[in-house]
Amino acid sequence: MAGLHGRDFLRITDISEAEMLELLTLAGQLKAGQEKIDCFGKILGLFFRKSSTRTRVSFSSAMWRLGGQVIDLNLNVMQVSRGEPIKDTARILSGYLDVLAIRTFEQTEVQEFADYADIPVINALTDLEHPCQILADLKTVQEAFAGQLAGLTMTYLGDGNNVAHSLILGCALVGMNVCVATPADYQPDAGIVAQAKELAGDRATITLTTDPKAAVEGANVLYTDVWASMGQEDLAESRIPIFQPYQINDELLAIAAKDAIVLHCLPAHRGEEITDSVIEGPQSRVWQEAENRMHAQQALLAKLLG
Repeated sequence: MAGLHGRDFLRITDISEAEMLELLTLAGQLKAGQEKIDCFGKILGLFFRKSSTRTRVSFSSAMWRLGGQVIDLNLNVMQVSRGEPIKDTARILSGYLDVLAIRTFEQTEVQEFADYADIPVINALTDLEHPCQILADLKTVQEAFAGQLAGLTMTYLGDGNNVAHSLILGCALVGMNVCVATPADYQPDAGIVAQAKELAGDRATITLTTDPKAAVEGANVLYTDVWASMGQEDLAESRIPIFQPYQINDELLAIAAKDAIVLHCLPAHRGEEITDSVIEGPQSRVWQEAENRMHAQQALLAKLLG
């Protein structure tokens, strides 16, 4: 794990399977109070172009629990909003901060920050991936299935978006089977799927389908996200009839394994991608999953900071 010191975390595949599992173990130890790590004097900067509740608060809470400080950067009063180049901003922030978490639109922006910054840069969500979310997701699956990940089946239903991309790759990395059910025109990026299949090898299967019922049959985990991501709000209404068959409801959940759990990265549009009865039901692990964002990111920050 010393190898994570000073590295960037821009995609879920920036870490190995062994590093992933060790991060999840540390997250569990921190959550249980079995481990205490002191990052006193370290400063985390939050550079967010998108609105956020869980990501902003979980990163802030994680850093405070490590004994560090957080600067929530207000882009409206920074020179970057007046056209200062990213490469200049990255160099300047490297002199003030110890680690930087970025939530933005283009993956190229976090990559440019990483190229010019001398501190670890974390992808806190882009349009391509959401790797920190998947750390929390896999931790939640471990907690539900006695530490197991390999051999389980994760079914994702809905839009083949950034969360789906990181989920496919993360599951492939740890040997989980993945089935992605989307409308035909909303499948995940073909390059991401090909990369996941290469990662999975003969340890796990990566399946794409347009049939939600076939996708959830016997699945251990059902996962969904909003049908229109941030920046696509004008498309939300038109997508409802297209995605309606992919809603996680009681009927669909009954087809999954009896001990199946339900995950959602939130915020949820109840009555659209998931029903109120499911998200509030006994098989939901959504709130546990949300809390695990903080524990997983605490582990990540501790290791990147050395």
